[in-house]
Amino acid sequence: MPHATSPSLEAPDNDVEDSHMTDAPAVPLNNAAESQEDEAELPTNGSTTNIENMFDDDDEDDDEFSSSVPTKTEDSSQDLPQQHQPSKPKYSSPDILRQFYQRLFPFRPLFQWLNHSPTPQPDFQNREFAFVLPGGAYIRYQSFASADLFRKQCVQMTPERFEIGPQYTINPRDRKQVRKASAFRPVMKELVFDIDMTDYDPIRTCCEGAAICNKCWQFITMAVKVVDAALREDFGFQHILWVYSGRRGAHAWISDKRAREMDDSKRRSLANYLVLTMGNEQGKRAGIRRPLHPHIDRSLKILNSYFQTDVLADQDPWQSSEQAEKLLQLLPDTKLTAALQKKWDSMPGRSSNQKWADIDAVAEAGNLSTLEPKKLMEVKQDIRLEYTYPRLDAEVSKKLNHLLKSPFVVHPGTGRVCVPIDVRDLESFDPLTVPTVTELLKEIDEWDESHKGSVREEERVKVQDWQKTRLKGYVEYFRGYVATLLKEESRGKRGREEDVGVGAEEMEF
Repeated sequence: MPHATSPSLEAPDNDVEDSHMTDAPAVPLNNAAESQEDEAELPTNGSTTNIENMFDDDDEDDDEFSSSVPTKTEDSSQDLPQQHQPSKPKYSSPDILRQFYQRLFPFRPLFQWLNHSPTPQPDFQNREFAFVLPGGAYIRYQSFASADLFRKQCVQMTPERFEIGPQYTINPRDRKQVRKASAFRPVMKELVFDIDMTDYDPIRTCCEGAAICNKCWQFITMAVKVVDAALREDFGFQHILWVYSGRRGAHAWISDKRAREMDDSKRRSLANYLVLTMGNEQGKRAGIRRPLHPHIDRSLKILNSYFQTDVLADQDPWQSSEQAEKLLQLLPDTKLTAALQKKWDSMPGRSSNQKWADIDAVAEAGNLSTLEPKKLMEVKQDIRLEYTYPRLDAEVSKKLNHLLKSPFVVHPGTGRVCVPIDVRDLESFDPLTVPTVTELLKEIDEWDESHKGSVREEERVKVQDWQKTRLKGYVEYFRGYVATLLKEESRGKRGREEDVGVGAEEMEF
């Protein structure tokens, strides 16, 4: 991650330290009783009760308050003797997490990002946070009057991670005091998208499940490019933050005011616009209409080069006879598929690149295909999309009050920090080199030791701990992103105030 940022993303120089934030007056932290009460209200199996069920009017099968927290499952390891129990990852140690929140987490820019202003307002104060604590407890409906109180709570409770929900009509902690369900409802949240590598398991050959490598990460790179282009060019969004999920995926947060204020129906429509139904798992092609929609046509142009290098060459998806059968199923011509099957049976070991070229060669040979050249070209376009187009978890995007893991938290399994991805240098992002929390803490110690005696004490004190580590470039990029957003919000607010002033003047007699 490069440390330099473009002029449009530079953070203001007068920003103060994260650990010394001027916010609203402090109020006492909630006691453990209320936290445990909230934990009991929403068990981790996703069930909802009472007031929550009243929000969903149309999609009864959807979990209105869905979250990225995993559902607890039975684990056979619990039956093993104590000495054979798998050890808990050290990244989830409360001591490690406490140091992380005290020394590294960028609370101030995160607060400004969600608050849309340097001083506290309902955008942040009525925002829901959910804490996932060491041991698995999941605590909903946390809210904070200021960034400083939020930081104190994180240091005190050391959550393995926390998730961000919407702004509500009232403070989420006061939800039990309302008489009508409609008085407590979500009113604003960033539009979000989730891309998970496990959705590519049917087409990637290098890894599966939670495992990733640089080869299959290219599927995420392709998806980010296509989705980002559509959000900017087709919908005009400007404030798009891409964040590495910490293990095998990426999240997009769109903070434009127009996106934040979308209701569920608009979010659903936008998500459906970006989703392309795949058919490979069922042995049939994706149904794509002709002429191609401009978004699909643009996507193909972005993805074509990736198909040749990252799919055909690196993934080699049709190398075996079983894999090649999937390709044949996508060709709607029995004469062509029979001829290809005969050729591949007689020439075992042909690569996917060769088999892809064989389609045109066999189709052009005599009467071995009933497909017109134009139709064959369209079929091959569909196959390219099948193996390159983004596979989105669209349900994450459709609900205003869906919770999503926050940027900069630590993934408890890998220890990697969920850092932002600079789309201007997307190709160079390597998830396997993203720093872990233990590496970062070690880098602080190494910096302090190497600068002992060579830098005056008063100068060393001015350097914040995150600036001593590889996290620096990511934090600076995020601060620049937030500064640009706040500038836009301030400009919009002044415009609205001026409009109100003009209207008042016109009404004077």
